Amino acid sequence: MRHIHPLKLANSSMDAGRSVEMIPGRVWSFWNKVKMPSDGNHPLTLQFGLINHEGRYLTAEMFGFKVNASAPSMKKKQIWTLEQDTQDSRVVYLRSHLRRYLASDKDGKVTCETDGRHSDCRFLIVAQSDGRWALQSEQHLRFFGGSRDYLSCFAQGITDAELWSVHLALHPQANLLSVARKRYAHLSEEDGEISVDMNIPWGVASILTLVYQNGKYCLKTCDSRFLSNDGKLVKQSDKTTTYTLELKCGKLAFKDCEGKYLSPTGPTGTLRSGRCSKPGKDELFDLEESQPQVVLMAANGKYVSMRQGVSLAANQEDETDMETFQMEMDKESRKCTFRTMQGNYWALVAHGGIQRTASQLSANSMFAMEWLGHKLALKANNGKYICTKKNGQLLAVSDSIGEIFFFGSKFPPTSGLRYTSLCKSRCRLLSGEDEQLSLKLINRPMLILRGENGFVCHHKNSNTLDASRSVYDIFSLQFSNGAYHIKGVNGRFWYVNSAGLVCSDGEAPEDFSVELRERGRLAIRSTNGRYLRGDQGGTLKADGLSLSSSALWEY
Repeated sequence: MRHIHPLKLANSSMDAGRSVEMIPGRVWSFWNKVKMPSDGNHPLTLQFGLINHEGRYLTAEMFGFKVNASAPSMKKKQIWTLEQDTQDSRVVYLRSHLRRYLASDKDGKVTCETDGRHSDCRFLIVAQSDGRWALQSEQHLRFFGGSRDYLSCFAQGITDAELWSVHLALHPQANLLSVARKRYAHLSEEDGEISVDMNIPWGVASILTLVYQNGKYCLKTCDSRFLSNDGKLVKQSDKTTTYTLELKCGKLAFKDCEGKYLSPTGPTGTLRSGRCSKPGKDELFDLEESQPQVVLMAANGKYVSMRQGVSLAANQEDETDMETFQMEMDKESRKCTFRTMQGNYWALVAHGGIQRTASQLSANSMFAMEWLGHKLALKANNGKYICTKKNGQLLAVSDSIGEIFFFGSKFPPTSGLRYTSLCKSRCRLLSGEDEQLSLKLINRPMLILRGENGFVCHHKNSNTLDASRSVYDIFSLQFSNGAYHIKGVNGRFWYVNSAGLVCSDGEAPEDFSVELRERGRLAIRSTNGRYLRGDQGGTLKADGLSLSSSALWEY
């Protein structure tokens, strides 16, 4: 089933006749300045598209910094960032993709050319009962609206021409946090409901999708069911599964078709509509990014585990929560931390030991990643690589990833490769396996990829893939001995053809390497060693020689 992001309109000429979905995803918050939560999930600034009464998106053009409302779908030029004034929380600023601010003068002329805030850039949001916004100039008390090239901020009252629908422009998959309970929502399959009782969002069951339908929103679980206002999960959406999204004090509220609001109720926090016709603290939520959760297998074929105590060891043959760790990336250093379900972090201790005892982040809980094809090596804060000893214990004591003896002389491997077929019969691998780990991403069995120019989806008229669309497809990500296979809804697999194009109609799976490179972004490598990237024409190719922005994907 093809989904359409908030970025797409039903009447788009490119995808006419398809249903429309709007799905936000990565961590975000309404306000610009938010503290990092203690659990390590990172709220982001709210980004969105604004749709006028004619179904057209507000657009910031590069030429002359002009604005119009002509675009039928949302791409880079239609994305706006909301910033809150530090002195007056009622006042907001709208920043374009060019990092220029929307402004209105006393005559109602609208521009978007200033790179700094001033009085004409200050707006007030006047929310309507149907979820639309009216934007009022704080300085001149006039309302912003219009169509196509004829935009102004001169209306003294609010008509349909001054109302804007808000389409969130973030990645589709997210975690939902109750403000009052400070607990996360998740699918409870046994009870057939969404429960709000998780301290940390754990596993694929905690991933929810916010789906846009005709100006309202649905909450969709990982098993493709929709939340009804009576708390039940249903396979088909109807008026009882659609909610008006409201913002209050920087938080979200979901108003149902009867004017009541979703809230967690009972000991397990069953998510359903309550009796309130006005949102209070119990009815407010935050959306937060869904962090990658992984299991790690060492060279001995065993999973890294914390079952045996505080010290980590690769000594288990099955995957449970005791072998699952949340991988959190530091934006600046691009190092990672590993967090347990109990909220503690891996940490380097005396003599190179690795324990799960850190309650707060420090330099000793940060690890540098080196990707080696289908494998991963981790370097601790002492400059040593983590290796697996014979008893399975993890220790950061290795100076290098490995050495190869060649006719009695040793040399380091190139680019993480142990040895080539040319010298395979003439050299012997002495070490290096012990420093290598296989990483399995467990909470993205459903994969949605968004690059710098748009989403990845099947091409309408060929077996290739588009990488610059406002529609997206859901793919299956399957782990296989350190590699990954990617399968489409048609049951066929991704592969790279002789021209370097990524195709989606393979009968047999082809191996790809998945590298978690940045916070919220991964890279994919094909068997030819090249990165998958979207070219200028929007085609997905496996020809990236280096890790550029075009080869990084939100997931």
